[in-house]
Amino acid sequence: MRNPLQDQLLKAGLVNKAKVNQVAREQAKQKQGKQGAAVPREQGVDVERLKAERGERDRALAAERNAQARAAELRAQIRQIIDTHRVKRSGEIDYRFTDGKAIRSVLVNEALRSQLASGTLVIARLDQGYELIPRAAAEKIYERDAGAIVLDHGRGGSEAPASEDDAYYARFQVPDDLIW
Repeated sequence: MRNPLQDQLLKAGLVNKAKVNQVAREQAKQKQGKQGAAVPREQGVDVERLKAERGERDRALAAERNAQARAAELRAQIRQIIDTHRVKRSGEIDYRFTDGKAIRSVLVNEALRSQLASGTLVIARLDQGYELIPRAAAEKIYERDAGAIVLDHGRGGSEAPASEDDAYYARFQVPDDLIW
């Protein structure tokens, strides 16, 4: 198959048919040579190494995306549990508790305060605020992320005194109605 330039040169008589065919064969050989030429060994190793690195990087990124999606799913589940099981708060008693190093408070009535003290209710973190939820809902949240529960008097309450001072003060009873 000739190109239009070759046809024009033949019609003008500047080249003969044999010369055009020879140039066409050489061009075909060059095209085949480029496609069928073996890649030098060093370049082949580099290409394989680059493919392996790219595959490893893609796997790592996919694993990171999956972990982020799983964490977001757990946060959404915790939010839904808290939203559906939250206990309506009412009252004038300021119930104080610690969240990390900060002291926070929620307003409760006497019944809610006694339930919090006994461990029937727990305090969970929801966005920037706090909600009261029953123990059954708190167990579901513990399965997903224990960090979402801020205050739980029902778990791990009986610990051995840590120092001599604690052992000494353990002899004195603190009244149940003490509010700080």
